[in-house]
This record gives sequence, C-alpha cells and structure tokens, in this order.
Amino acid sequence: MKVLLSLLAAGLLATPALAAPKSFENVSVVDVNCSSKVADNADAHTRDCALKCEKSGFGIVTEDKQFLKFDAAGNAKIMKQLHKSKEADHLRVNVKGDVDGDMLKVDSIKLL
Repeated sequence: MKVLLSLLAAGLLATPALAAPKSFENVSVVDVNCSSKVADNADAHTRDCALKCEKSGFGIVTEDKQFLKFDAAGNAKIMKQLHKSKEADHLRVNVKGDVDGDMLKVDSIKLL
C-alpha cells in the first residue's frame, strides 16, 4: 500500500513538468468584464472599451469560444501594447503560455 501511494504521489508531482506551453494564433483579446457579452463577436469589442475596463484584466476567446484569463504578467504585457495601439476594434493576438484551468500563464504575447 505504501508503495502504491508513493508511486501515485510521484506521478502527480511529475505531471506539471510534462506540461508544454500552448500557442494561440490570431485570437481575440478582450477584457474580463466584457468577456461573456462579446464572446459571440469578440472582434467587435473596441479598444476604448478594453482600456476602460483594463482593471478587470484581459484574456483571449479561443476558437471554441472558451475564455482564458491572463495571469498578472500577461495583463501587464497586453496593457502596454493596447495603450500604444491605434486599432479601434478587431483586437487580435498571438500568445504562448501554460493553460491552468481557465487561466493562461503568458510567456509571450503580441498584439497583431
């Protein structure tokens, strides 16, 4: 029994090391406040609205309409890019990071 528990514990500890970063190409980025309202047409979400709601944080709407929130580092990276952008809407990004539930731990992000 102890051997079985040891093997199970070792397997659970090894699982995070096997996680590989995931890439999302040309996906919509929206703020958390508006994520459920704009999921069906995220490209219509405006930059002005995103900046008004920036304190709520940001995330992406995946192709299957799932919303993945960014971690603090991802929020900081996208806020800098949104403030510099001149795009009015159709806010899209290429982003890489680790998915943990509904959270995306952002390694890199580029506003397109």
